[in-house]
Amino acid sequence: MNVPVSSDTTHVQSRTVLTLMGSQTLGGIGVASGIAVGAIVAADVSGRDALSGLATTTQVLGGALFTIPIAALMGRWGRRVGLATAYLVGAVGALLAIVATTLGIFWLLLLGTTLFGASTTANSQARYAATDLAVPERRGRQLSWVVWATTIGSVLGPNLVGPGRAVAQLLGLPSLAGAWVFSAAGFLLAAVVLHVALRPDPLLLARQVSDAATGTPAPAATRRGNVGAGLRLIAATPAALWGTTAVTLGHVVMVSVMVMTPLHMRHGHAEIELIGLVISLHILGMYGLAPVTGQLTDRWGPRPVGLLGVGLLVLASLFAGLSGDGHSTTLTVGLILLGLGWSCTLVAGSGVVAGSVPVAQRASVQGAADLVMGLSAAAGGALAGVVMDLFGYAVLCAGAAVVALALAAYTLASNHGRRPVGA
Repeated sequence: MNVPVSSDTTHVQSRTVLTLMGSQTLGGIGVASGIAVGAIVAADVSGRDALSGLATTTQVLGGALFTIPIAALMGRWGRRVGLATAYLVGAVGALLAIVATTLGIFWLLLLGTTLFGASTTANSQARYAATDLAVPERRGRQLSWVVWATTIGSVLGPNLVGPGRAVAQLLGLPSLAGAWVFSAAGFLLAAVVLHVALRPDPLLLARQVSDAATGTPAPAATRRGNVGAGLRLIAATPAALWGTTAVTLGHVVMVSVMVMTPLHMRHGHAEIELIGLVISLHILGMYGLAPVTGQLTDRWGPRPVGLLGVGLLVLASLFAGLSGDGHSTTLTVGLILLGLGWSCTLVAGSGVVAGSVPVAQRASVQGAADLVMGLSAAAGGALAGVVMDLFGYAVLCAGAAVVALALAAYTLASNHGRRPVGA
């Protein structure tokens, strides 16, 4: 399951991580800019608050579904082709969202946000690319640095809503459409960085090194990035199943609460710039301390870090659920804790997924894990809109806490995730 390391692969690994950090920064700007306005634009275009969650839900759903073809591309051609293609599809989605916002066409907006979701596929799969050539005892840290790099763009992105108004006015677009312009630009630049700098491809090189070490190349069928095969392998590999469950339930909690927070704030007449600030602080919580989370995962093991994440998610749900409409310190604290809890479950779970299967099958398993994570979060986001409309934000947060506690129960009952990743 581990790749033999030489001085050559160590050098390539360092350059790979730096390249991925650059693309994550640019892609993070694009993703966060669109997320910051998605729910509000959907409510305005559709005329119904109950449909507001569909913009982010379709984005999450698109991110999940695009995992299937992107995993296949990476399985056959490597990380560079797969990640760059995903960002290009996301750019097309951002352009469609601009048109839909301008014309007031709801179905076109949802099509655009679905394609936009491919960018989150790239953003998510990049963390696994950082582990292809990593030594086991540093896998968590290498993965977490790529996750951390998203901080820069993701914190900046929501705060571009204000400048986006000026861009929209210059281009003759509705004010909120300017955020989608920044999204398209960020995705295109990220694709260029990957195409130019991610050479040699880390996954292809890892396979070559592994084949040379074993003297027996893996069958071609195991390298095709088949998500169905990945799902079967996850089900048959207890460690991979635990890792997939951790990233999935943590993501469901985060998406369900986060996607409804802008609407919760607007109900209290919060200004769009203030909404953007709260979301940016939440995203700072998601990514800002990722290197610390990665180091703790390498040192303590994924199980304790996963449980720490659960505790933070429950606290986040409590703080957010007790906040009134509009802006409050309680809500801001809750959203920051929500991001920190997500970071713990993502890094701990992803490290286990990355290290639990042979190199030849990584694209399949990692794609399958993100498919499960994305589909589950899309369902959670869609349900969040309904719960918000019928019962309110507090009940939504209470439900999110229950999901987090279910992850704690599974983790405590499981024997997996006790040892550091790769041990």
